[in-house]
Amino acid sequence: MTARELYLLARARLGEAGIDSPGFDVSLLAERFLGLNRPALAMHGDTVPNEEKRREFLEALDQRAARRPLQYILGEWPFMSLTLKVGEGVLVPREDTAVLVEAMGPMLERGARGLDLCAGTGAVGLGLCSIVPGIEVTCVELDELALGYLRENTARYPEYSCTAVKGDVLGAPEGFPHGLDFIASNPPYIATEELPALQPEVQKEPPLALDGGGDGLKFYRAILESWAALLRPGGLLGVETGEDQGAAVMELFARHGFTDIALHRDLAGLHRAVTGRSAV
Repeated sequence: MTARELYLLARARLGEAGIDSPGFDVSLLAERFLGLNRPALAMHGDTVPNEEKRREFLEALDQRAARRPLQYILGEWPFMSLTLKVGEGVLVPREDTAVLVEAMGPMLERGARGLDLCAGTGAVGLGLCSIVPGIEVTCVELDELALGYLRENTARYPEYSCTAVKGDVLGAPEGFPHGLDFIASNPPYIATEELPALQPEVQKEPPLALDGGGDGLKFYRAILESWAALLRPGGLLGVETGEDQGAAVMELFARHGFTDIALHRDLAGLHRAVTGRSAV
């Protein structure tokens, strides 16, 4: 089969499997496994891939049709200016998280020190390092599988002062310094009862990175009750939120004495992040 025939076959297959964006997915699979991006497919679609490339492409197609996340199949995914390693056991970096990073970035100064809690791939910590020169971020992650990806990603960008450590955000922050300039987090925030209704791909992501407890606010409470005490007076706290959680999270910030509390929306106007300043 030619590359074009493989592309058309794959697009039809993913459409039948219920994939929302079959053309987009197939174009990335073709680039990764056939070595042909979308313009190259248009120009060289009559070429016949060798047997190894054809086999790898069709195997990847089978995985995607079974609703394995595209990001896991590719093994890495772009986030802002970064390319992050991903796979089973770690949350996929999403555009939504860029709202948090881009909101916090202008509020931080060169040399600021802080934490990225529930760090996963390190998207938030590394993202902040990529837009704020000279900051130091300690990325905290509990799960061993996710921690492996976090260490790979921080090692991939040695120009940034971004380190990975194991830690439980639901526990006491023992061994972490006080007087921090900022804390950032994209915590689990989906209410437990909502997990079974998530897309098949999302259900293949680690439950530990998704489950925010009965009301989805468990991790926000833990951060505000325990970790926020590590901030210096005026220190910045920023968290990603679900699209309907902004008001509830802002109320938690206010209840814990934060000031300058702000809600940040994405381009569609949906709630994506909350920031505030420590008053203590």
